[in-house]
Order: sequence, then structure tokens, then C-alpha cells
Amino acid sequence: MKKIIHCCRGLLGIRDRVMSIPLIQGGMGVGVSLGRLAGSIAKKGGIGCISTADCGYLEEDFETHPEEANLRALHKEIQKAREISDNNGLIAINAMVATQQYDDAVKCAVEDGIDAVISGAGLPTSLPSLVPEGSALIAPIVSGGRAAGLILKVWETKYNRYPDFVVVEGPKAGGHLGFTSETLDDQAKTPDILDLIREVSEVIRPYEEKAGHAIPLYAAGGFWDREDIENAIQAGADGVQMATRFIGTYECDAAQGYKDVLIRGTSRDLSIIKSPVGMPGRALMTPLLQRVKREGRIAPLHCSRCIKTCNIAKVPYCITNALIEAVKGNYEEGLFFSGANIDRLTKMCHVSEIIDELFAEMIERIPVPVKC
Repeated sequence: MKKIIHCCRGLLGIRDRVMSIPLIQGGMGVGVSLGRLAGSIAKKGGIGCISTADCGYLEEDFETHPEEANLRALHKEIQKAREISDNNGLIAINAMVATQQYDDAVKCAVEDGIDAVISGAGLPTSLPSLVPEGSALIAPIVSGGRAAGLILKVWETKYNRYPDFVVVEGPKAGGHLGFTSETLDDQAKTPDILDLIREVSEVIRPYEEKAGHAIPLYAAGGFWDREDIENAIQAGADGVQMATRFIGTYECDAAQGYKDVLIRGTSRDLSIIKSPVGMPGRALMTPLLQRVKREGRIAPLHCSRCIKTCNIAKVPYCITNALIEAVKGNYEEGLFFSGANIDRLTKMCHVSEIIDELFAEMIERIPVPVKC
């Protein structure tokens, strides 16, 4: 395994903390990955990730004051994750560029001492301005070398900053994807994640010397077992990001009904959909999506002001409401995102069982990706 080595100056709050496994748990919203799941992943030595997307949906004032509810809940979930982690691993947030509260959510998490901010669903070109240098690790999610090169160039030119690590997300991931629908529908055009790892590694390499430290690369989308992880590392990745596999855990923050829907689902139920966010996504073809396909539109009854580009008069359905209904286990009205490996999600287990299965024989301790 490629060892990640950095200089001695650590970041505030995580200076003495060490990752023992090369794993990021992918952020899943709304409410699928909150403090319980993130803390459980960190406790085992990985990077546990809280999704900031409408994480305050259970707060009493969410419908009337969603912004305040989300920030209040984010604070609670970060503290919960920290307590569960027993000061192991790292706690991160996944913040979507497309969300209205992107800036405020990132700033709130940094003030609460989050260890890392991972950002995608758009190009996080402004992320360094939201995270003071030395306060937290910053990492973009990219779909390939072109996006990685653009972000690295902007961060260098505008902020004299570089990523602490990068996540390259391939076409087999769940949720929103950084590829066109045409690319995802045509297997001949769909890139392989191992090729994307090599491509992004080449883009990153020249910037590592400028930064004075390594920029670890994590690969996401379609990873499930130890062989998948080894293949990614052989292709040049330093670790992997996994999300769908952790849905079927007792520690996942979603309701059991949500987990049961995904466990029962198969790849035949999956479809590439056009999300109200404006990006394609992989999801189960539930009655909600069938109705939208049939009727064209389900007019939202309420707006939680979640997405920057949302036009409530034209949006095909309210993604926030659909994701909230899903996380509660409402199959009829919910939107259930999933990665391509859904056929392998067949039973419930504990986070510790999965991580022991994947990394039990791994004895090399990997230093935290910190900056010089």
C-alpha cells in the first residue's frame, strides 16, 4: 500500500489523531449519514462523514425556519459523532455546492471543530475562502482530471491553497453524479473508475511539489470488498470512499424502513434520473419517480429553500421532501439513491463487522493527511 507521508505541522484539533484505515464513509443525505454513522466509522479509524443536506429535518421548526434548524442540527450531529468516535479517526462533513446553505454550513462545521470538509455536487472553487488555513482539511469531489485540474488551478491562483486530499467519484456511485446522462447511459462512453484514478493522479502530481506535501487520492463509486480496495490502490489511489455498503448497518442514521427498501432493491430497480439539483443521479425507480415520469410534475407543497437553482414553479418535484420521506422509510413517496452495487446489499450488520472484514489484516498505520 502506498504510504501517505506529510510534514510535521498538523491542523488544529487533529494534530495528534491518526487514521488507521484508508476509508472515507461517503456522505448521504437527507439524514442517512449523520452523527451516529460518522462517529462509528471514525471510531474504527476511518473518516466518518456527516451530510449537511437538510440535516435539521427532524427539528421542530424545520418547516418554518429550515436554515436555523439545519445549523442547529449540524452542531448536534458533529458533537454526537465526536462522542461516539472516542477521539479516533476523523469527523468530516459532506457539503454540496448546489445547496443554498453551502457557505453557512461549512462555516458552522469549522467553528464546531470539524476535521475535514469534503465538497461536491458542483465545483467547490470557493471552499478555501470558507475554511481558514489551519482549521480543517479541505477536499474536493471530482469526476475526472479536467475538474481536478480546474479546482487545483483556481485554489492555487486565488488562494495559494491546495487540497489536503481529493476524492474522485466514478459513474457507479449513488446519488448525484458528475457525468452527463448520455455518458452514463452508454457503456462504451462510461469511464472506468480505475482509469479515472490514474487520470486524476497525473493531474495532482505536479501540485504536490508546489504544495510541499502529498495530496492523497480517494476513489469512490462501486467499491464493496477487499479486492475492490486493492485494485484501487494498485491503480494509484491511497484509499476508497464507500457509502451504499454502510446503509445496511445498524449504525446508519436512517429509519429501518429506509434500509429495508435498499436491501430488497436490485439493480433492475435502479435508473439514472434527472434530479431537481440539475445533475443526473442513480436511484431506485419508486412510485414517486414513476408518477413524475407519467405526469411530468408533482408540484411542491412547501419550499425549504434547499437548492440554489430551484425554481419552485417549474421543478418536477421537491427533492427535499422526497429524500425526507425516503429516510423515514416511505417507499411510496420517497427518493432512494443507491450505488450500482445494490445487489450486494442483502442483510443488516454492524459497521465494525464491515471494517474488520475489509481491513482486519491491515497493520500499516496511515498518517493523517495534514498540510505543511
